Amino acid sequence: MRALLQRVSRAEVRVDGHTIGAIDRGLVVLLGVGPGDDGAIADRLARRIIELRIFADDEGRTNRSLVDVAGGALVVSQFTLYADTTRGRRPGFTGAADPALAKACYESVAAAIEAQGVPVARGRFGAPMEVELVNEGPFTIWLDTADWS
Repeated sequence: MRALLQRVSRAEVRVDGHTIGAIDRGLVVLLGVGPGDDGAIADRLARRIIELRIFADDEGRTNRSLVDVAGGALVVSQFTLYADTTRGRRPGFTGAADPALAKACYESVAAAIEAQGVPVARGRFGAPMEVELVNEGPFTIWLDTADWS
């Protein structure tokens, strides 16, 4: 799985002009699922997301986690994180998981984050969405479970 995390002061996702999910302070999690991913990887990624110390403490150091700041998570499926841009000018997406697996893993990550007491807003899997956010910092982190040993 791949996740692009953006620390935000607020964010929302819209489908057909209607807001379907919104958070105040927290993280936007753009989530891509690969063909070899499963529930165990989803749980591990969710723990990593909520435990990362990427929020400032009282001294301005990044020592606080999403849980520590009582933040929310806006989780949005993003198969384009698996884009192959090595040939031509149009990206290919054959490296992304099939939709059934991707949806199951997406839901697993969101549920695992929520199970830790973090409020979770979700996009709508497979739908064209508009994501609006205010990146705080800016602060953006790339997580790729393929890089983990």
